Amino acid sequence: MEKKKVTVPLVCHGHSRPVVDLFYSPVTPDGFFLISASKDASPMLRNGETGDWIGTFEGHKGAVWSCCLDANALRAATASADFSTKVWDALTGDELHSFEHKHIVRACAFSEDTHLLLTGGAEKILRIYDLNRPDAPPKEVDKSPGSVRSVAWLHSDQTILSSCTDMGGVRLWDVRTGNIVQTLDTKSPMTSAEVSQDGRYITTADGSTVKFWDANHYGLVKSYDMPCNVESASLEPKFGNKFVAGGEDLWVHVFDFHTGNEIACNKGHHGPVHCVRFSPGGESYASGSEDGTIRIWQTGSEGLSPNGSLEKEKANAEEDISRRIEGFHIAEEAKSKGKEEAGEEL
Repeated sequence: MEKKKVTVPLVCHGHSRPVVDLFYSPVTPDGFFLISASKDASPMLRNGETGDWIGTFEGHKGAVWSCCLDANALRAATASADFSTKVWDALTGDELHSFEHKHIVRACAFSEDTHLLLTGGAEKILRIYDLNRPDAPPKEVDKSPGSVRSVAWLHSDQTILSSCTDMGGVRLWDVRTGNIVQTLDTKSPMTSAEVSQDGRYITTADGSTVKFWDANHYGLVKSYDMPCNVESASLEPKFGNKFVAGGEDLWVHVFDFHTGNEIACNKGHHGPVHCVRFSPGGESYASGSEDGTIRIWQTGSEGLSPNGSLEKEKANAEEDISRRIEGFHIAEEAKSKGKEEAGEEL
């Protein structure tokens, strides 16, 4: 009889309480990184490929509900039950800013251009902080109808997404006007929202179902009933041909995106799975659980690009950064040349 292949994950210990949020950085010249939020008040940064611990951000006095890294993985942000959102230097672990709120903060997200930070929580207010002017009061977006559970940016930072802990639906807000432009209907309160890497889909989990929405026209693309109550779902970023979901049954399920059929079921956690996320290259995915561990699972070879894709991604990231730096130098040279010419005219 043929033995079923068992996937053995990388197990990352370190948290002393449940892991409630995970976030992968894009691929950078130094690889990619994974940050985790936990009720132990100590968010941790890890090597996204190996799961090796890099450091712990120390300073929160309450459970950390949400965490994220900026596009270059140079800064981290965390939202906490201690009524604050903190921004950290991801290289040194130093606290850069602490933004005080009047109630528990459940969600935070860096804008695509990394200049803004979006927060939301039990105050029912979405706030946008300008990280170039951290002392300036934040822009407040029209009161949310309920306590905010999750937030995300879309459309080159022109739109923000939010969900509530106590009511169904995903709300999309126009950043410019501060008005709700669309509400995506879900039966139950949404526990997880993810905008796909290419910006095409919004993936939501609302307990009994995982839904995929068109991120530009807001139509429902796919909806699948889950075998158990799921808390989080994530779409494979490279090919979009599969997604993972985790929840109450302690297992991490892998499904075919096109049919909804279950492809694999990974067992290993000793408590409900609170969060699942694919790595930026799709070669692995991480799960965080009530048991305090993070497990990193290899995706397997089906439908994935050959080995060496990470090296290619790193090279592309380096090229992109050098292009940006080059552009910056050109702009600076043009500016100084303009000043010189102005000086000659005077």
